[in-house]
Amino acid sequence: MAQVLEFKLPDLGEGLTEAEIVRWLVEVGDVVAIDQPVVEVETAKAMVEVPCPYGGVVTARFGEEGTELPVGAPLLTVAVGAPEGASGSGEDSGSDPESAGGSGNVLVGYGTGAPAARRRRIRPDRLDRAVTEAPVSGAPLVEAPVVEAPVVKVLVAEASVSEGPVPVVSPLVRRLARQHDIDLRRLAGSGPDGLILRADVDRAIRTAEETATATARVAQAPVQAQVPAAAPNGVAVAVDAERIPLRGVRGAVADKLSRSRTEIPDATCWVDADATELMAVRAAMNAATGPSAGPKVSVLALLARICTAALARFPELNSTVDTEAREIVRLSGVHLGFAAQTERGLVVPVVRDAHTRNAELIGAEIARLTELARTGKLSPAQLTGGTFTLNNYGVFGVDGSTPIINHPEAAMLGVGRIMPKPWVHQGELAVRQVVQLSLTFDHRVCDGGTAGGFLRYVADCVEQPAVLLRTL
Repeated sequence: MAQVLEFKLPDLGEGLTEAEIVRWLVEVGDVVAIDQPVVEVETAKAMVEVPCPYGGVVTARFGEEGTELPVGAPLLTVAVGAPEGASGSGEDSGSDPESAGGSGNVLVGYGTGAPAARRRRIRPDRLDRAVTEAPVSGAPLVEAPVVEAPVVKVLVAEASVSEGPVPVVSPLVRRLARQHDIDLRRLAGSGPDGLILRADVDRAIRTAEETATATARVAQAPVQAQVPAAAPNGVAVAVDAERIPLRGVRGAVADKLSRSRTEIPDATCWVDADATELMAVRAAMNAATGPSAGPKVSVLALLARICTAALARFPELNSTVDTEAREIVRLSGVHLGFAAQTERGLVVPVVRDAHTRNAELIGAEIARLTELARTGKLSPAQLTGGTFTLNNYGVFGVDGSTPIINHPEAAMLGVGRIMPKPWVHQGELAVRQVVQLSLTFDHRVCDGGTAGGFLRYVADCVEQPAVLLRTL
């Protein structure tokens, strides 16, 4: 005998409250092993594979790909214990779910336990019989949709309503019918000897819902054709306007940027800098051969190293504001975030302990995190905990911008494109490689003098990289 256990979307950590189903990794009828990944979900911070803590037969999946589920919502149901006739012998058909399915992963609401079962596929008719005959006692039964039987014979027999006993065995089927006002006497069961199964009731419910929906659409169509929809701000919106849900990465970015604009009194200062010497130094580094040769160093890595040196001189900008305690919290370590545009949207991976790394090590970590971002494999931990952000919007071919601070940080440095421009160099007009730098900062943590000093130091290092030798 099998017991149906419900697996709910676990708490994925980092304060996440919902996730979007990206791809199902199992089908209804599959036999899953303990801790086997069953679904790939996208949170506001990363895409992760969710393992199931039970071993058994998948009886139902909740939600199509693209559906957003809150933490604690059902993901799928699993029939724990081998269904009758599913294997060569029936010795383990009544195994206890405690021994047949348990988790080795630490998931909120789920324990740890025994090894996994062998993965195989169960015939839908056997699965249907196993779930329908599950005992009432023991583990709580879950109302889960069952795989439809091969023969579909759900009929509404208006003229031949039986007066005898209704052919229903499962109390779950009776309760489901009562909840949806389904008259079991009017259903023709698809089970043996006309037995009414859960699938029969589900089909009757779907038929009733589809009929009600179609009727409502017909009734509402004339009204919708005459009255345009209205947006919350009062602006009339055409009926055929496209509505895009703010969820996943896009929703998380919207929430964070809105919160930043609402809570942080930010200000921006900017300066143009001659990056000719910096570009020459980078070219010399990457052209080195012999014992001094090493991995290629990117411009972003050099700018990141300049930022860590500047934050050592101006630690006010490596801080956050505790609004409840009304305190400025100055942070000891620099965890440098850098903005990266991916197919999933804007993400900000974090280089941990950037203040302890040189340009070469920072560059290697940026390259590693960027590759993970492009493939959607960044973990939530790699996208949180930053103390200062570097935003290189020059890759989009623009010169300047006023960045929005990555809440709850206190500052962000923006870097425009480096391009040839007329510049007065050593008293003469020359063509130099010029870049615009902009610093947006939280005016609560410092005044303009501190922010201007930070930005001027960064510009000096860009124009004269030898300035960094003082801190090496």
